[in-house]
Amino acid sequence: MSYANIVSTGSYLPEIEISNDALRQRFNAKVPDFIDKMEASSGIRTRWYAPAGWAASDLAERAARQALERAGRTAEELDLIILGTDSPDYITPATSVVLQSKLGAKNAGTFDVGCACASFPTAMSNAAGLMATNPSLKVVLVVGVYMMHKLANADDPMVFFYGDGAGAAILERGEEPGFVSAAFAADGSYHRRWLIEAGGTVEPATDDALREGRTTVKMLERYPPEINNEGWPRIVRQAAKNGGFEVRDIDFMILTQVRKPTIELVMNELGLPMEKTHMVMEKWGYTGSACIPMAFDDALQQKKVRPGDLVVMIGSGVGYNQAAVAFRMPSKKSRLFGEA
Repeated sequence: MSYANIVSTGSYLPEIEISNDALRQRFNAKVPDFIDKMEASSGIRTRWYAPAGWAASDLAERAARQALERAGRTAEELDLIILGTDSPDYITPATSVVLQSKLGAKNAGTFDVGCACASFPTAMSNAAGLMATNPSLKVVLVVGVYMMHKLANADDPMVFFYGDGAGAAILERGEEPGFVSAAFAADGSYHRRWLIEAGGTVEPATDDALREGRTTVKMLERYPPEINNEGWPRIVRQAAKNGGFEVRDIDFMILTQVRKPTIELVMNELGLPMEKTHMVMEKWGYTGSACIPMAFDDALQQKKVRPGDLVVMIGSGVGYNQAAVAFRMPSKKSRLFGEA
């Protein structure tokens, strides 16, 4: 049996910093202390924007090229590209096909995954399943990218959360796991809590929709905290059950990088020390669909993830969608750990 193995990662953080102090200057007269409260509740201290003329695919391209270089692969060697985002270049066509063109990955098929911030673990499990059942798929690129600030109203204080970025992983077929298991959850009754109301088939974009702000992303109603506080431990336990391992066997976890207190609560609930996770929201903001691969890449570069580790990634996105995926890191010498 063949398994999908992670052989390299990459990430890209753009260069324009938007600090919390800059947001205080913008919003304190309108909503006093809002930024202070959001900073205290999330841990986010700053975020980074791409230049105004960039699209999500431009961020994705840079993360993908880094992952390809680290894997010692060319774009022409890719068999498939899967891209996860809810801030695409266009409603149609898929952003993955734009990325394919920019990379010059002429031999790769592509598709997008649109599960908001659960997109990357969903895409990774999709890649693993396809590779296990299709011998022709030998090298697969999975990318998560986020550029939600361009779809927001600049006068909406909730832009506090949105940072731009992209993360990527190269998967190759191998004889030892590799991919271990996945788990999924959703509750569509929450789909109108945080959304872009107009621009799709429910309400096409019109002059009225644009004027009234329905073509920008907004939170209409808060999500109850138990969705993540209880949902994340539940989906981790389901992934463990599906993969035949115990939660205590997990060596490292990457969780959606939206609130530091939530990650601390969930790690405590699972009985895992904070040394077994990694957080980047303080320095990069909330990078949504990209936050899991970006945090994973950062943890690898800091040598927090070791050969043979069992790593679980948990994504949680509006809608809501949740997904977990478990991978065993390569145990032999690998480019992934700078050993080859």
